[in-house]
Amino acid sequence: MYRPLFRKCRGLEVFEAFVTMCILAAAVPDAPPSEMCRAALLPGFAAETKAGCEHALHSVIRKPDDWTEKPPFCAPRPKSALSFSEAAPGVFLHRGRVAEPDAENGGDVSNFGFVVGSRSIAVIDSGGARKLGEEIYLAIRERSRLPISHLVLTHMHPDHVFGAEPLREAGAAVLGQANLPRALSDRAEDYRASYARRIGEAAFLGSRIVAPDRTIAQQEAIDLGGRVLELRAWPTAHTSTDLTVFDRTSGILFAGDLLFDRHTPALDGSLRGWLAVLSEMKDLGAPKIVPGHGGPLLDWPQAAAPLERYLRVLESDTKKALDEGLALGEANEVIGQSESGRWRLFDLLNPQNATAAYTEMEWDP
Repeated sequence: MYRPLFRKCRGLEVFEAFVTMCILAAAVPDAPPSEMCRAALLPGFAAETKAGCEHALHSVIRKPDDWTEKPPFCAPRPKSALSFSEAAPGVFLHRGRVAEPDAENGGDVSNFGFVVGSRSIAVIDSGGARKLGEEIYLAIRERSRLPISHLVLTHMHPDHVFGAEPLREAGAAVLGQANLPRALSDRAEDYRASYARRIGEAAFLGSRIVAPDRTIAQQEAIDLGGRVLELRAWPTAHTSTDLTVFDRTSGILFAGDLLFDRHTPALDGSLRGWLAVLSEMKDLGAPKIVPGHGGPLLDWPQAAAPLERYLRVLESDTKKALDEGLALGEANEVIGQSESGRWRLFDLLNPQNATAAYTEMEWDP
């Protein structure tokens, strides 16, 4: 249905607007600061000629904010550095690395995708840096000229939200669960400092958290033209901000981090709440699911089994540790250990999960 449009789009030479972002950073400790720069995409000024791009660019006043004092410029549109697979007609998925964010992967450690309707396109999650949001935009434009109408953020974690701003600049309304604005506001500075340290200031240049334009408290549908996406907010589970996206046309459910594959799950909400939500998700009628990490496309509900097993082990081990009167430090050494060979990044994340489970369950009657 969509392929002729994609082929037509690839045949065009298009110019985009860019701005040179710079920061002062020390190359080595105690050294004088040096300037780090990169050309950052400014969506919204694309044209089939350089003159057309420049006319659009200079017809509005853009303040470069704190990025640079250098004026924006137009250049041929580059190819996206990200790979996307077409999981179903009009559904494109990118698989992030199953790894911790670092300078080598530039924060590309979570899954995201986009869905194409007959009138517009919706993006689900945006990666862990502005640069990734720019690359998502470029990947979309390699396939379609349709407007990008929505960006859905599945939850608050930084590897899913820091790429949002360029997609909003491209015209997308940013949507999230009702608790997301407060959660992002409370954590914005910590997330920024942590992610910049992990992936490096150069890769993180220009990245910042943007608040959702609209929130979903229960359920909502967005119509992309001949294709309706069903958005559902969930009670506290992986986090207090979880939101899923179901495309009934393809039967694909975007779960965000309500589902992990191979990557050790991260418990930042409620252990028992997560188990309850997984059970409810099985009734949505989705045969396929996109996890927040791993995959990127799995059979549903079969894909729930490893995560449910892990969460049940956390629950039973924590109860046993509490019954035996173990202090938190002692409990952390035993909770979940039978799962250690089944997941990547286990030694990093399981102690955090054990602490969260112990804290949640220690006042059980």
